[in-house]
Amino acid sequence: MNQQPQPNQVQIKATDEKLKGDYSNMASITHNKEEFWLDFLSVFPPAGTLNARVIVSPGHFKRMVKAMEENLKKYETSFGKIEEAGEPKASIGFGA
Repeated sequence: MNQQPQPNQVQIKATDEKLKGDYSNMASITHNKEEFWLDFLSVFPPAGTLNARVIVSPGHFKRMVKAMEENLKKYETSFGKIEEAGEPKASIGFGA
Protein backbone atom coordinates (compact mmCIF):
# COMPACT_ATOMS: atom_id res chain seq x y z
CA MET A 1 0.00 0.00 0.00
CA ASN A 2 1.46 3.37 -1.04
CA GLN A 3 1.60 6.01 1.63
CA GLN A 4 0.51 9.38 0.33
CA PRO A 5 2.30 12.50 1.61
CA GLN A 6 0.41 14.47 4.23
CA PRO A 7 -1.57 17.32 2.64
CA ASN A 8 0.45 19.96 4.54
CA GLN A 9 3.82 18.36 3.76
CA VAL A 10 5.75 19.91 0.87
CA GLN A 11 7.86 17.52 -1.20
CA ILE A 12 11.07 19.24 -2.35
CA LYS A 13 12.79 18.13 -5.56
CA ALA A 14 16.46 18.78 -6.20
CA THR A 15 18.87 17.74 -8.91
CA ASP A 16 22.01 15.82 -7.98
CA GLU A 17 24.02 18.90 -8.97
CA LYS A 18 22.10 21.12 -6.52
CA LEU A 19 22.46 18.53 -3.74
CA LYS A 20 26.27 18.71 -4.03
CA GLY A 21 26.15 22.30 -2.82
CA ASP A 22 28.57 25.15 -3.48
CA TYR A 23 31.40 26.38 -1.27
CA SER A 24 31.23 30.03 -0.26
CA ASN A 25 33.88 31.89 1.72
CA MET A 26 32.22 35.31 1.47
CA ALA A 27 28.71 36.73 1.38
CA SER A 28 27.25 40.10 0.55
CA ILE A 29 23.82 41.25 1.71
CA THR A 30 21.92 44.23 0.31
CA HIS A 31 18.30 45.29 0.53
CA ASN A 32 15.55 47.65 -0.43
CA LYS A 33 12.11 48.09 1.15
CA GLU A 34 10.68 44.89 -0.39
CA GLU A 35 13.61 42.44 -0.64
CA PHE A 36 16.96 41.26 0.67
CA TRP A 37 19.60 39.98 -1.77
CA LEU A 38 22.08 37.44 -0.44
CA ASP A 39 25.08 36.89 -2.72
CA PHE A 40 27.24 33.87 -1.90
CA LEU A 41 30.76 34.14 -3.32
CA SER A 42 33.91 32.07 -3.64
CA VAL A 43 36.82 34.49 -3.56
CA PHE A 44 40.34 33.34 -4.33
CA PRO A 45 42.34 36.49 -5.16
CA PRO A 46 42.78 37.93 -7.62
CA ALA A 47 39.36 36.62 -8.76
CA GLY A 48 36.07 35.42 -7.38
CA THR A 49 32.84 33.79 -8.48
CA LEU A 50 29.21 34.46 -7.61
CA ASN A 51 27.91 31.00 -6.67
CA ALA A 52 24.34 31.96 -5.86
CA ARG A 53 22.09 34.98 -5.44
CA VAL A 54 19.11 34.39 -3.18
CA ILE A 55 16.38 37.04 -3.01
CA VAL A 56 13.96 36.88 -0.06
CA SER A 57 11.23 38.96 1.55
CA PRO A 58 12.04 40.92 4.73
CA GLY A 59 9.83 38.58 6.78
CA HIS A 60 11.59 35.48 5.47
CA PHE A 61 14.98 37.12 5.99
CA LYS A 62 14.10 37.77 9.64
CA ARG A 63 13.12 34.09 10.10
CA MET A 64 16.43 33.07 8.51
CA VAL A 65 18.41 35.32 10.88
CA LYS A 66 16.58 33.82 13.87
CA ALA A 67 17.28 30.27 12.64
CA MET A 68 20.97 31.10 12.08
CA GLU A 69 21.29 32.63 15.57
CA GLU A 70 19.70 29.53 17.13
CA ASN A 71 21.97 27.20 15.18
CA LEU A 72 25.06 29.26 16.02
CA LYS A 73 24.24 28.97 19.74
CA LYS A 74 23.78 25.18 19.40
CA TYR A 75 27.05 24.88 17.47
CA GLU A 76 29.06 26.91 20.01
CA THR A 77 27.52 24.94 22.89
CA SER A 78 28.68 21.71 21.25
CA PHE A 79 32.01 22.75 19.73
CA GLY A 80 33.12 25.97 21.42
CA LYS A 81 33.18 29.64 20.50
CA ILE A 82 33.80 30.54 16.87
CA GLU A 83 36.29 33.34 16.24
CA GLU A 84 34.83 35.93 13.88
CA ALA A 85 36.55 36.20 10.50
CA GLY A 86 38.23 39.49 9.68
CA GLU A 87 37.02 41.96 7.10
CA PRO A 88 38.17 41.38 3.49
CA LYS A 89 41.39 43.23 2.65
CA ALA A 90 40.39 43.94 -0.96
CA SER A 91 37.30 45.64 -2.31
CA ILE A 92 34.79 43.35 -3.97
CA GLY A 93 32.81 44.30 -7.06
CA PHE A 94 31.12 42.72 -10.04
CA GLY A 95 32.91 42.92 -13.37
CA ALA A 96 31.62 42.44 -16.88
